[in-house]
Amino acid sequence: MPLFSLPTGGPEQVPRRLLASLLDMAGFSLCGLLAFQLRFDGSVPATYAHGMGAAILIWAIAKSAAFLFGAVNTGYWRYTSLDEALRIGLANSAGSMVGGLIIVLTVHPGIPRSIYILEWLTSCSLTLGTRFAVRLAATARRGGENSDGDWTRTLIYGAGTAGLALARELRENHSLKSVVVGLIDDDTRKVGLTFHGTRVLGTGEALGALARKYEIDQLLIAIPSATGEQLVRILQSAIDAEVDYKMVPGLADIIHGAELGKQIRDVAVEDLLGRMPVLLDEQRIRERIQGKTVMVTGAAGSIGSEICRQIARFNPLALVGFDEAETPLFQLDRELNNKFPRLTFFPELGNITRHGNVHQAMERYRPSIVYHAAAYKHVPMMERHVFAAVENNIFGTWNVASSAIEHGVDDFVMISSDKAVRPTSMMGATKRISELVISALQKQSGTRFIAVRFGNVLGSNGSVVPIFKEQIAAGGPVTITHPEMRRYFMTIPEATQLVLQAFSIGKGGEVFVLDMGEPVRIVDLARNLVLLSGLRPDRDIKFEFTGVRPGEKLFEELNLQNEHFIPTAHAKILSYLSPFSADLKVMRVALEELRRISDRKDVGRLVSYLKELIPDYNPGSLLMKLAISAAATPGPRAAAEVRPNHPAGVTTEWPQPLEMPANLMN
Repeated sequence: MPLFSLPTGGPEQVPRRLLASLLDMAGFSLCGLLAFQLRFDGSVPATYAHGMGAAILIWAIAKSAAFLFGAVNTGYWRYTSLDEALRIGLANSAGSMVGGLIIVLTVHPGIPRSIYILEWLTSCSLTLGTRFAVRLAATARRGGENSDGDWTRTLIYGAGTAGLALARELRENHSLKSVVVGLIDDDTRKVGLTFHGTRVLGTGEALGALARKYEIDQLLIAIPSATGEQLVRILQSAIDAEVDYKMVPGLADIIHGAELGKQIRDVAVEDLLGRMPVLLDEQRIRERIQGKTVMVTGAAGSIGSEICRQIARFNPLALVGFDEAETPLFQLDRELNNKFPRLTFFPELGNITRHGNVHQAMERYRPSIVYHAAAYKHVPMMERHVFAAVENNIFGTWNVASSAIEHGVDDFVMISSDKAVRPTSMMGATKRISELVISALQKQSGTRFIAVRFGNVLGSNGSVVPIFKEQIAAGGPVTITHPEMRRYFMTIPEATQLVLQAFSIGKGGEVFVLDMGEPVRIVDLARNLVLLSGLRPDRDIKFEFTGVRPGEKLFEELNLQNEHFIPTAHAKILSYLSPFSADLKVMRVALEELRRISDRKDVGRLVSYLKELIPDYNPGSLLMKLAISAAATPGPRAAAEVRPNHPAGVTTEWPQPLEMPANLMN
């Protein structure tokens, strides 16, 4: 708020402001009288008696006008802060100078100069003193209320901007029923200091002793910049001290004026990653999306639905959500209609493996941008359903990409995976073939094709976090495949936001890789989840190691050895260029062969052919056993009808994937 401005507000505030202005005017009159009485020791000479009355009236009017234009009475006296004190001091000074000038020019030029100084001093003292007295009285009243047994005795961890803002709000907002006993901060220089009436009692190492000494009920962590390692240490201390703990939001929420106290929440596993918020070039994204029709395949999934939410922020002409999962798509439709009432959203039921479904959707809506997020992603499941993986991940991608070309789509973004790099699983191999498919199509069309690789996403459907939570809720044990298993992790919003940013800088043909920080040990993630549940790892919850599952590897990689790094306009988005160039004719032949293999359900030939297409593909032991078993088992598979040749399925609807024979499932 500027120092001098006309006040604004609703009609309900008029009586309060009028009363405050009348009280101030009475105070100004009293201060003018006191200035004369003090100057003349209580006996004002007759020569100044007439001038005194006029001077008091002029000062009262001038200072009231200064307070009005200074917007002094736009707040509550009980919330008077240093900012308001500065505003009051400036308004008093302006009113005293203007009033004094008028008095000198029109009333009595011989009034002693000391009276002007005394009037200013008494006026500042009275107006500031009354407001701070009201604030002290309100604080004392709340302090009496805090003695009620229903109030929660609270320690705040962090004596920075967020912690002090939280302490102030908890003191002033008694509906939250929290008594701030003190602050904790790891900066030893702050220990013993008092901020806004709240003392820093000690460092984090003293948390247990302080909690017992002051009978603390809860710990509020107010360190928005804390690393994952710091948070784990704080949680361990809180659990040892047997106090509840919660988090407060980051500084962005404070800056945007949100009520901080109402946003106190439980600590989430995302907080323990210690990842900094993503800074997007939103203007660049808006320029690419605004006013265009966007289609998202796999829209009902965890990644696809978040992509829809992020796109909705940038005012597309229309958004098409394509998925075969009816209920989640229905729920997404309801959510988007509630959150974005001006968005035109079309929920479209369909299966990407059915070319007709994809063709009809694109024919109907004519999208300019396609985000292809539909895929089978669970590694062990795809090891046992290899032909479903080929059908969905490879031929589904071909259907969507070729239809995009046919219907003049400008931009095509495929969500890929770090498992496509030197794959050891069928899921990774099929995603790598999908990358090669869109790379080949890029050279034969005007559509810009890009792929975006990233790792595991916290909270996505079927991810490890919900599984661990279920095991912890059941009392354990928590099962982990290997003590050295590591994965890259991102939050869903972070991943999807960076996907949009990669799209905005893509020119076509790139494979973008998101900066996912350092890989996280799965066992550490599991231990942190136990801490978040208020339990102690190894004591309350046990851990069991079950062995690496089919198709898994201990460490994931982000790029191929022959891919070269190219910097981009965004620090968290990497671009890799491969010297290998996929040829569309070769890719069509490869897809035809994969179709024949899939029709025959020939696992052995599928594995060997994928190895030919992806030389660094290293099939898992289970899949190799299945392939050997299939080759040694005679049966209907060997006599399966071979599909006749046709033009790579651009206009042909592939048949639905068949189930794997029972003898290959064991």
